[in-house]
Amino acid sequence: MEIRKIVLIHPGREGRIFGKATAVPYTLMRLASLVPDDIEVEVWDENWEYLDNKIRTLGKHDLVGITSKTLAIETAERYARIAHESGVQTVVVGGAHATLLPEDVARWADVVVTGEAYYTWPQIIKDFQNDTLKPHYNDTEWADLTGVAPLTDRVIAQVDEKRRYWTPLIEITRGCPRNCSFCTAIRVSGQKMRFRPVEEVVEEIERRRIDRFFLTDDNFGLAFAIDPDYTEKLFLALAKLPLRGWTTQAEMMVAKYPELLKLAKRAHLDKFFIGFESVNPENRRELGGKSKGMMKQYQEAIDAIHQHGLGVVGLFVFGFDADTPKVMWDTWEFAKNSGLDSMSATILTPYPGTPFREQLVQENRLIPGKSWRYYDTAHVTYYPRQMTVEEFEREYDRVCRAIYHPFRIAQRGLRALSRHPIPRMPAKVFGSFSTDYGYRRTFAWRHAFSS
Repeated sequence: MEIRKIVLIHPGREGRIFGKATAVPYTLMRLASLVPDDIEVEVWDENWEYLDNKIRTLGKHDLVGITSKTLAIETAERYARIAHESGVQTVVVGGAHATLLPEDVARWADVVVTGEAYYTWPQIIKDFQNDTLKPHYNDTEWADLTGVAPLTDRVIAQVDEKRRYWTPLIEITRGCPRNCSFCTAIRVSGQKMRFRPVEEVVEEIERRRIDRFFLTDDNFGLAFAIDPDYTEKLFLALAKLPLRGWTTQAEMMVAKYPELLKLAKRAHLDKFFIGFESVNPENRRELGGKSKGMMKQYQEAIDAIHQHGLGVVGLFVFGFDADTPKVMWDTWEFAKNSGLDSMSATILTPYPGTPFREQLVQENRLIPGKSWRYYDTAHVTYYPRQMTVEEFEREYDRVCRAIYHPFRIAQRGLRALSRHPIPRMPAKVFGSFSTDYGYRRTFAWRHAFSS
């Protein structure tokens, strides 16, 4: 079938903040870049604009692709329905939720894509043109990242990330060898850590003309241990670029590599988002080896990273089977006194495909009637073991109001800002306060819609 246009859709819910959307739809930018030059392609992002009426302009000769996380999959389903009502014959759906639970998406999508899609997406385009589409395409071989889906100039120009988005995203590594019982990373990106060539990373940064970014990597910090030579080469290359700063997810073992931390600072890295996850040592089995619930170790890691002028954002999860309301308040006391630059406090969420969800299903502990939109790390979707749902929700609300009180956000932001030399402070103001502001907005979704 002849293709008039390919449209790639990102369902979102954050909308614009002070005139811009939050994070650029990076995966769709890369998939759009795989579309042949002779075919028109557009990336549509719900966070940037209202999409219902735009989707109604599509028809039979348009190929629609939608990527979605679990929390937005119902919006993706609604978009697919609107597209079908408008005459679109083929809606392709991929992303994290499709990979984790393809049978759920197959109910309403014409084509389901599991895995990364960098190799299957070009084949889907050809099969659409030849009327040979299959209902399911799988790409979970976790291929080498060399030369995979480089961004094209037409996609960069169309997305216009500097005008439309606060946070550019970029990928350097993919996959995580850890196996935390609640995490989707190895199910979506594989358990083997893979690396993009440093030259390709630098080339993309320069061509996009971005001077700050957040890594989409599952656990970039593991590169310190798995391939320190690669990490050193990357830092030396980034040090030569005129970057204002960048941030990444990691784990506290990065504190054991002082020489690489020195290079990270030279490479303009601002802060690590570190998954401490829990201050309760009884949860260590669920934490996949990256954390043991030992506050003394956490403090030592925070201090070591701070000594190199780098910030630390502490990521904590509440609701493990050994957790009580006291654990939430113990976490807040630790965070308050530890010198953390920002803090994420989320509710354990039983995502599809995870051992934690399988356990809850076996124990009949999932709360009935909780649709996928509640799977956003801000809502309780299961029956905790050591407290009632009402208790969990009440204490979580209380502790988050303490964590994200404007005074505490200002206190942490000013502390983070003070680590930078005075001439650099103007460039660091946004990053020093924006992380906590973003987490405060995530918490606010608890009360954005009723059960």
